[in-house]
Amino acid sequence: MDFIAFALHLANFMAPAAVMPVLLWPLVRLAFGKAAKSPGFLHQWAVQFVVGLAVLLAGLVLLGRDGKMTTYAALVCAAATCKWVMLRGWRR
Repeated sequence: MDFIAFALHLANFMAPAAVMPVLLWPLVRLAFGKAAKSPGFLHQWAVQFVVGLAVLLAGLVLLGRDGKMTTYAALVCAAATCKWVMLRGWRR
């Protein structure tokens, strides 16, 4: 496998963790409005990206391959939980 193929595989592995916070942010803003003391978009994206990457890596290690629906379901649950914890912690 050459470098280009490796970089594309790595980018495709990381893509769900990078896109999930982008999709979740406007939905939460639409549902709950802007919190008085909520963290900025970049801060929320970075935290959720790291958590999502950890979930994807755990799914890869535990299940033996990438792309299992169980891993993606865990990613959605982890992203929503992370978002809830961040917004709850900033409102105090």
